[in-house]
Amino acid sequence: MNASASASVPTTAETLRTALGGLLGGLPPKQATAAVDRLIANYRGRTPTDAPVLRDRSDVAAYAAYRMPATFEAVRSALDALAEAAPGWSPASHVDVGGGTGAAIWAADAIWDGPRETAVLDWAEPALALGKELAASSGSQVLRGAEWRRAVIGAGLALPDTELVTVSYVLGELTPEARRAVVAEAARAGQAVVLIEPGTPEGYLRIREARDQLIEAGLKVAAPCPHDGTCPIEVGQDWCHFSARVSRSSLHRQVKGGSLPYEDEKFSYVAAARFPVEPAPSRITRRPQIRKGLVLLELCGPQDGDSSGLTRVNVTKRHGDLYKAARDADWGQEWPPAATS
Repeated sequence: MNASASASVPTTAETLRTALGGLLGGLPPKQATAAVDRLIANYRGRTPTDAPVLRDRSDVAAYAAYRMPATFEAVRSALDALAEAAPGWSPASHVDVGGGTGAAIWAADAIWDGPRETAVLDWAEPALALGKELAASSGSQVLRGAEWRRAVIGAGLALPDTELVTVSYVLGELTPEARRAVVAEAARAGQAVVLIEPGTPEGYLRIREARDQLIEAGLKVAAPCPHDGTCPIEVGQDWCHFSARVSRSSLHRQVKGGSLPYEDEKFSYVAAARFPVEPAPSRITRRPQIRKGLVLLELCGPQDGDSSGLTRVNVTKRHGDLYKAARDADWGQEWPPAATS
């Protein structure tokens, strides 16, 4: 991610929070709570369906207040990993599939400078309408100029050729057949494809299946995996997921019923591309465990011979600068850091 993009991330997040507060400040708490309860079940991927999850303005308002800040941070983290793997690339066009109120296009705008042709496709008109309102309140020409288009997300979806396709928190809403069709069309249309799901065992399995589809379609994995081989995690024993810190506004705390000024969003993702990428040499797959004079890192790295790619590394004071880097390392980051490798 370039320096200007990095500096813009807090500004973009704050602008989004302000926009949400302005549009949703009058949200009736009881109505919001009822809508949120229903949305939680769908968010966790328990009820795949062929119908839109967001049905009316109250659903959309509750979703935006409850989920949009966390979706923004998760997608931003995934796109940041793609940007690190392809430092010379910036998408001139972006299609967000099932984008709802547009968190993913806000995230892309935080990572890359414009200009960029942007389209958000969703099957819920109320979501598109609210997303357009939010985008209009931003200072970004890319967001203000985005196209908001109704489309059925599933089998028969037809996407324009584009440089970036994002599909975030959508696959779990679909039937298995519709899910495979959407991933296949994203792989056909996009030069780069980024898929994000909740960081649950079920969400991970959907990402794992989609990752296999992307590889079969000829794309190369850019992140989080350091390789295009079979995922080394044994299904049912563990799952690959990451975490993004989300700052909570007063509105966000009210709708979610929490008191802390932040929360941690767990998510699973895959980013893949048709152009050359430089995946991380290894990636930290769990929060680093810091002990006195020791940092324990769990890593996923290249698969070589008898090695599955999953390793545990102890970094101690005798490792010098690497030890300092390990103490500052975060879950999801590449290892070793570029400056010390």
